[in-house]
Amino acid sequence: MAAAKKKTARGRKQDQARVAGGEKYEVGYESKKTGRSASAVKKAVKKVGNSRKRVEKRLGR
Repeated sequence: MAAAKKKTARGRKQDQARVAGGEKYEVGYESKKTGRSASAVKKAVKKVGNSRKRVEKRLGR
């Protein structure tokens, strides 16, 4: 019998470090968090990429 795979948090950490510009709930979350409009968040993602740190820096957080 094969040993069960150990679940890791690697995927979750990688996902939290990114902003999916096409996902309404992610854009809404970031918009609410930074106090900027959803369109401003989408523009920031297009400009600097999907790294959450860079997007927040671009939005002035």
